[in-house]
Amino acid sequence: MGSKRAVVLGGSVAGLCTAGVLARHFDEVIVLERDELPADAEHRRGVPQSKHPHFVLNSGRRAIGTIFPGFEDALIAAGGMLLMPSKDAAYCEKDGWAARKSSQMTMVYSSRVLIERVLRDRVREIPNIEIREGVSVTGLLTTGGGTAAGRITGVTFSDGDAQSLDADLVVDALGRGTKVHDWLVAAGWAQAPEQTLDAKVTYTSRWYDLPADRPADWWWQHIVVTPTQDTGVHPEEHEYLSNFFPIEGNRVIVCMGSWGLTMPRTVEDFEAAADRVRTPVFGQVSRECEPQSGVHLTKSTGNKWRRYDLLDAPPVGLIAIGDSICAFNPFYAQGMSSAARSALVLAEVLASRSTIDSAFHREFLDKQKVSLDVPWMLAMARDQAYDFATGTETVAQWRRKLAARFSWPVFNAITSAAAEDAYVDEKFTGVFNLDTSLKEISTDPQFILRVLRYKVRAALGRTRIPGGFDVTKLPPGTDYTDPDNPVAHRPVYVDEQVPA
Repeated sequence: MGSKRAVVLGGSVAGLCTAGVLARHFDEVIVLERDELPADAEHRRGVPQSKHPHFVLNSGRRAIGTIFPGFEDALIAAGGMLLMPSKDAAYCEKDGWAARKSSQMTMVYSSRVLIERVLRDRVREIPNIEIREGVSVTGLLTTGGGTAAGRITGVTFSDGDAQSLDADLVVDALGRGTKVHDWLVAAGWAQAPEQTLDAKVTYTSRWYDLPADRPADWWWQHIVVTPTQDTGVHPEEHEYLSNFFPIEGNRVIVCMGSWGLTMPRTVEDFEAAADRVRTPVFGQVSRECEPQSGVHLTKSTGNKWRRYDLLDAPPVGLIAIGDSICAFNPFYAQGMSSAARSALVLAEVLASRSTIDSAFHREFLDKQKVSLDVPWMLAMARDQAYDFATGTETVAQWRRKLAARFSWPVFNAITSAAAEDAYVDEKFTGVFNLDTSLKEISTDPQFILRVLRYKVRAALGRTRIPGGFDVTKLPPGTDYTDPDNPVAHRPVYVDEQVPA
């Protein structure tokens, strides 16, 4: 490619992954970042959500590993933990604690700040990437805005003095708060249509040190408490989706979130709410840990997709990646993985095109849309269930009622069936990790049949792996990977049913 310089706006996960791709195709890649980047894994102003749990889904792990070979090993060496959630996490589901067993899904657990630090370390090893810190991007350099010959030719910025940079390609990785779309309109381009859905999600987190001597019956690393499906009177904390989330350094992030509820902001309210979560175990184990932070609350969680692909004349010379183009409800842990997947789409198009022209942009936008459709559909499937949700993607009341009535029961049916059926487990793992679309499994007769078969077996009491263990007790540590020969991690509860 004859192009010489690419400029990336923003040095977070989306920007760093994109810089790694661009370095293979451009002589010079410059990343402009507003913050002074820490040398270690520390919070910074530009990533306030770093104080909440994050993990990279399997498709994101592979994408980042393709861009930066050895990334996962480096993350684990830095303290990240490769775990199998079905065996290393305790799940409080509809009827109680789920059984513990092996499955096909693994994940690397760490803090967001460690992920970014490891990524920065990899980027700094690439000689033709320069990260300029303490820089505020102030605008775009353009010519012929909105016309067939229109193009973005660079950016303006300030590092104390007003400056500009010419570029053959500019990448908007500034996140939810980007102003690039406003600058494009001011320069003459049409406003990109936006799809939005805000389900009023709020979540609140606090960091803790685990006990130096972990209690013997704490077999789990991760605890997940899903919202109740009880339609009767219950404390609103039973509506929370809660996580006791492990990160590096023998620490956890205790996080509680909800759709449409007011979440605790103070330490006192946070601790009281944790005690009222659907299982008392959540508050009990949190109190066994040593607090290391205050309470961090986030409300900027709406889904928004800027549809540059729908413009008749998309701006040549500029692409958007990460939350700048498509931001998701953070509950679903799709953001970093979706950004890395988009970076791989860019790599594919750069490898096939020799010129940054309208054909290049059309191909990229079309392929990026296919990639983004997968997580977007998942986010819509749940967030459209709420009467208080607002945005362009709200649906008719009958559809909201169906989603509200069946989304969690269907999820529970699938996860329960996956424990006993390898095909369901494989497909569910694919959907959860953005490797398979929701549409694909919802139209897969074999998948549907196997889940229904499991439901019939459950109704007849013929399932092989037990479930619904008492939520007032600690999660049972028995390993049911082989249901005929379960292995007790610790003494089994008196009322726990174990196959002979």
